[in-house]
Amino acid sequence: MLPRWARWLPGVWLGILLCIALIAAPAAFAALPAADAGRVATRIFVQEGWLSLAMAALLLLLQRPAQQRGLFAVRRAGVGNAALLWATLLCTLLGYFAVQALMPAARAGQGPFSFGQLHAVSTLFYAVKALAVAVLTWRAAGD
Repeated sequence: MLPRWARWLPGVWLGILLCIALIAAPAAFAALPAADAGRVATRIFVQEGWLSLAMAALLLLLQRPAQQRGLFAVRRAGVGNAALLWATLLCTLLGYFAVQALMPAARAGQGPFSFGQLHAVSTLFYAVKALAVAVLTWRAAGD
Protein backbone atom coordinates (compact mmCIF):
# COMPACT_ATOMS: atom_id res chain seq x y z
CA MET A 1 0.00 0.00 0.00
CA LEU A 2 2.82 2.46 0.82
CA PRO A 3 4.41 2.20 -2.63
CA ARG A 4 1.07 3.17 -4.19
CA TRP A 5 0.85 6.28 -2.00
CA ALA A 6 4.46 7.12 -2.80
CA ARG A 7 3.64 6.93 -6.52
CA TRP A 8 0.29 8.70 -6.35
CA LEU A 9 1.01 11.66 -4.06
CA PRO A 10 3.59 13.49 -6.22
CA GLY A 11 1.11 13.59 -9.12
CA VAL A 12 -1.64 14.97 -6.90
CA TRP A 13 0.75 17.55 -5.48
CA LEU A 14 1.92 18.60 -8.95
CA GLY A 15 -1.69 18.93 -10.10
CA ILE A 16 -2.47 21.22 -7.18
CA LEU A 17 0.60 23.38 -7.82
CA LEU A 18 -0.24 23.72 -11.51
CA CYS A 19 -3.91 24.49 -10.85
CA ILE A 20 -2.95 27.25 -8.46
CA ALA A 21 -0.37 28.77 -10.81
CA LEU A 22 -2.28 28.40 -14.06
CA ILE A 23 -5.94 28.67 -13.02
CA ALA A 24 -6.71 29.91 -9.51
CA ALA A 25 -4.37 32.89 -9.13
CA PRO A 26 -4.88 34.25 -12.68
CA ALA A 27 -8.67 33.82 -12.35
CA ALA A 28 -8.71 35.84 -9.14
CA PHE A 29 -6.89 38.73 -10.82
CA ALA A 30 -9.13 38.51 -13.91
CA ALA A 31 -12.39 38.58 -11.94
CA LEU A 32 -11.70 40.79 -8.91
CA PRO A 33 -10.30 44.23 -8.21
CA ALA A 34 -6.54 44.07 -7.63
CA ALA A 35 -6.72 44.50 -3.84
CA ASP A 36 -9.34 41.75 -3.46
CA ALA A 37 -7.52 39.47 -5.87
CA GLY A 38 -4.32 39.97 -3.87
CA ARG A 39 -6.09 38.91 -0.68
CA VAL A 40 -7.54 35.83 -2.41
CA ALA A 41 -4.15 34.90 -3.86
CA THR A 42 -2.50 35.39 -0.47
CA ARG A 43 -5.01 33.02 1.12
CA ILE A 44 -4.49 30.45 -1.65
CA PHE A 45 -0.71 30.56 -1.19
CA VAL A 46 -1.03 30.28 2.61
CA GLN A 47 -2.94 27.05 2.14
CA GLU A 48 -0.53 25.86 -0.55
CA GLY A 49 2.47 26.54 1.72
CA TRP A 50 1.10 24.38 4.50
CA LEU A 51 -0.01 21.70 2.04
CA SER A 52 3.47 21.60 0.47
CA LEU A 53 5.08 21.19 3.88
CA ALA A 54 2.72 18.33 4.68
CA MET A 55 3.19 16.62 1.31
CA ALA A 56 6.98 16.83 1.46
CA ALA A 57 7.03 15.52 5.04
CA LEU A 58 4.67 12.68 4.19
CA LEU A 59 6.68 11.68 1.12
CA LEU A 60 9.89 11.80 3.15
CA LEU A 61 8.28 9.43 5.66
CA LEU A 62 7.07 7.14 2.87
CA GLN A 63 10.51 7.21 1.32
CA ARG A 64 12.15 5.14 4.05
CA PRO A 65 10.38 1.80 3.48
CA ALA A 66 10.13 2.46 -0.26
CA GLN A 67 13.88 3.05 -0.46
CA GLN A 68 14.48 -0.58 0.44
CA ARG A 69 12.46 -1.58 -2.63
CA GLY A 70 14.31 0.83 -4.91
CA LEU A 71 11.36 3.23 -5.38
CA PHE A 72 13.31 6.26 -4.15
CA ALA A 73 16.82 5.14 -5.01
CA VAL A 74 19.41 7.67 -6.06
CA ARG A 75 19.33 7.90 -9.84
CA ARG A 76 22.33 7.71 -12.13
CA ALA A 77 21.36 11.15 -13.39
CA GLY A 78 22.33 12.62 -10.04
CA VAL A 79 19.82 13.92 -7.55
CA GLY A 80 17.81 11.42 -5.54
CA ASN A 81 14.19 11.87 -4.63
CA ALA A 82 15.01 12.70 -1.02
CA ALA A 83 17.11 15.65 -2.19
CA LEU A 84 14.22 16.82 -4.39
CA LEU A 85 11.85 16.61 -1.42
CA TRP A 86 14.26 18.61 0.73
CA ALA A 87 14.49 21.16 -2.09
CA THR A 88 10.69 21.50 -2.10
CA LEU A 89 10.76 22.08 1.64
CA LEU A 90 13.46 24.72 1.27
CA CYS A 91 11.59 26.46 -1.56
CA THR A 92 8.39 26.49 0.50
CA LEU A 93 10.09 27.80 3.62
CA LEU A 94 12.02 30.50 1.79
CA GLY A 95 9.40 31.39 -0.80
CA TYR A 96 6.39 31.51 1.43
CA PHE A 97 7.46 31.85 5.02
CA ALA A 98 10.39 34.23 4.37
CA VAL A 99 9.66 36.21 1.20
CA GLN A 100 5.88 36.42 1.64
CA ALA A 101 6.36 37.80 5.15
CA LEU A 102 8.23 40.78 3.65
CA MET A 103 5.60 41.59 1.03
CA PRO A 104 3.15 43.67 3.12
CA ALA A 105 5.93 46.08 4.08
CA ALA A 106 7.16 46.23 0.47
CA ARG A 107 3.62 46.92 -0.72
CA ALA A 108 3.55 49.87 1.70
CA GLY A 109 6.85 51.15 0.27
CA GLN A 110 8.93 50.08 3.26
CA GLY A 111 11.84 47.68 3.49
CA PRO A 112 14.92 47.12 1.35
CA PHE A 113 13.13 45.37 -1.54
CA SER A 114 10.29 46.40 -3.81
CA PHE A 115 7.10 44.39 -4.04
CA GLY A 116 8.01 43.45 -7.62
CA GLN A 117 11.41 42.10 -6.58
CA LEU A 118 9.89 40.02 -3.79
CA HIS A 119 7.15 38.75 -6.09
CA ALA A 120 9.77 37.68 -8.64
CA VAL A 121 11.80 35.81 -5.99
CA SER A 122 8.65 34.16 -4.64
CA THR A 123 7.63 33.11 -8.16
CA LEU A 124 11.08 31.65 -8.76
CA PHE A 125 10.89 29.55 -5.58
CA TYR A 126 7.41 28.35 -6.60
CA ALA A 127 8.65 27.42 -10.09
CA VAL A 128 11.64 25.51 -8.71
CA LYS A 129 9.36 23.66 -6.29
CA ALA A 130 6.93 22.77 -9.09
CA LEU A 131 9.82 21.55 -11.24
CA ALA A 132 11.12 19.35 -8.40
CA VAL A 133 7.64 17.91 -7.86
CA ALA A 134 7.33 17.32 -11.62
CA VAL A 135 10.57 15.31 -11.56
CA LEU A 136 9.29 13.34 -8.56
CA THR A 137 6.03 12.65 -10.44
CA TRP A 138 7.89 11.56 -13.57
CA ARG A 139 10.09 9.20 -11.56
CA ALA A 140 7.17 7.79 -9.58
CA ALA A 141 5.28 7.09 -12.81
CA GLY A 142 8.28 5.17 -14.16
CA ASP A 143 8.65 2.92 -11.12
